[in-house]
Amino acid sequence: MLRYILRRLSLMVVLLFGVSIMVFAISHMVPSNPAAANLSQTALNDPEIVAAYEAKWGLDKPLYEQYFIYMENLLKGDMGTSIRTGRPVMDDLKQYFPATLELSIFAMIFAIVLGILSGVLSAVFQNKPIDQVLRTVSVSGVSLPSFWFALVVMSFFCGTLKWFPSGGRIDPRLFNPTGGTGLYVIDAIAWGEWGMLKDSLAHIVLPALVLGFFTMGLITRQTRSNLLETMSMDYIRTARAKGMKESRVVWGHALNNALIPVITVAGMGFCNLLGGMVFVEKIFSWPGIGQYAYLSATTLDFPAICGVSLLIAVTYVVVNLLIDILYGVIDPRIRYQ
Repeated sequence: MLRYILRRLSLMVVLLFGVSIMVFAISHMVPSNPAAANLSQTALNDPEIVAAYEAKWGLDKPLYEQYFIYMENLLKGDMGTSIRTGRPVMDDLKQYFPATLELSIFAMIFAIVLGILSGVLSAVFQNKPIDQVLRTVSVSGVSLPSFWFALVVMSFFCGTLKWFPSGGRIDPRLFNPTGGTGLYVIDAIAWGEWGMLKDSLAHIVLPALVLGFFTMGLITRQTRSNLLETMSMDYIRTARAKGMKESRVVWGHALNNALIPVITVAGMGFCNLLGGMVFVEKIFSWPGIGQYAYLSATTLDFPAICGVSLLIAVTYVVVNLLIDILYGVIDPRIRYQ
């Protein structure tokens, strides 16, 4: 297993090198000018200001030379300086990533728990009313656009019912968390700040619900189809013939064998959450990587764009590795060399 993990980690280096080339090339080939996106019209009319701006950010050099400089700095742990914020990209990612990670974790908890539970109930009560309702919900989850669903949820729960705050991670008038992990829920528990915990949970519920709804639909459908297939196998019929309780047959025997494809869907869903939450973060004013990536793209902030892309690529590789390891934990027949 250790050799397998080391081999996968070595391949990660090659993958990240390829990602850096693609992202750097594509972002710099966009037919637009960073100077025009960041300077005022008055400054753009002065060639000396434009030339000084391009020289400051290395935009006056050939593309291949810009890439070599970027890679040389990256190997030293320097991801460059953000054109938009003027701060090191690494510092920006450290600031924004915990918010996105916390939101993704809560969204996946929602998606996995409700998705597996719904899939099991749908399979057990196949073609009955509860199955029809749960299948409708799962289809809605994978069909509804996240930005539209976010607006509907916010309008109803924040505007009409006023049950939840309409945006942000926490009420800045009451709390100003500094230090810790950057994950407000964990920090609040560690510090014993129960008021902070309540407020952070109130802010995270709706965006996590919206973000996890799509993945929940996928997990529900995958669990249902796999469980139906597993429950038709001979060893399940044998267990029933021996008089084993139906709940133990489903939860103790059938579900274990049906979970491997579900784990794949859940893992990829988690990666998709990290890379595709721009709209949800924007609507709920969530200060995470999604908003940072959006603002970086609109201002052609090349170092920040590359930094976010590499971070998401690392997440995909690590999550895929964890999924493969988890396969061996769930199914003893799977072994890696």
